[in-house]
Amino acid sequence: MTGTGSSAHLAHAAARGNGRTGFPRDETPDTRGIRGIRETQVLGEEVGEAEEVQETGEVRGTREGRPAVLPALAAALARELVRRVEEDHRAMREAHRRPTQAARHRLVKCRADNAEALRTIVGRHGWPAADLVGAPASTAALMILLHARDLDFQLTCRDLIAQAAADGRCPPPHHAFIADHCAVELGQPQFYGTRVDPATFHPYPVRRPQTLDERRRDVGLAPLAEQMRTLRLSG
Repeated sequence: MTGTGSSAHLAHAAARGNGRTGFPRDETPDTRGIRGIRETQVLGEEVGEAEEVQETGEVRGTREGRPAVLPALAAALARELVRRVEEDHRAMREAHRRPTQAARHRLVKCRADNAEALRTIVGRHGWPAADLVGAPASTAALMILLHARDLDFQLTCRDLIAQAAADGRCPPPHHAFIADHCAVELGQPQFYGTRVDPATFHPYPVRRPQTLDERRRDVGLAPLAEQMRTLRLSG
């Protein structure tokens, strides 16, 4: 289990949050200072082939000011995101089962490679929201982002996810998870209490705790006490 909670909890929270607004009533996370996104290596043969189709000029329409993505490319991106998260899960299970330096190195490398692949997707197509790649793959993208070791990139994606949630293109809990993650990394109180300290098994500090469950309800999250019960049962 990571500091942000289990993958199962994240997927469940994302499913609960479809159709909600994504912003707290009493406070909206600061989304200033969007960082730039640099292009990196291509994802692989399958996605590369789909890119060749896109370059034929058969794309019509736009998405957030970018060329619209052909269904074949969107499907390839979705498969790549899900495949990479499944690979992360395998590497994590192996690292837990055999806590050797080699296993740990494989997990770190897997997550670094996944982050670079996600950076390429975001640089070319914007955030892979549910309207582009489907809910499961969009949740996979969020899991990859939460394990990235580049806070600037996470802050950039946080703002993209906030807009996608406001537009109804991805589940509001996605914004809650990345907003809390970035807040903790910046040494600030979190907004929704989704990030848990693995050392104490308590949430990191939360701003305005008296209205926490109200904010959580606004984005489709269960009350904090219910989240903690779920995490303890799955821990």
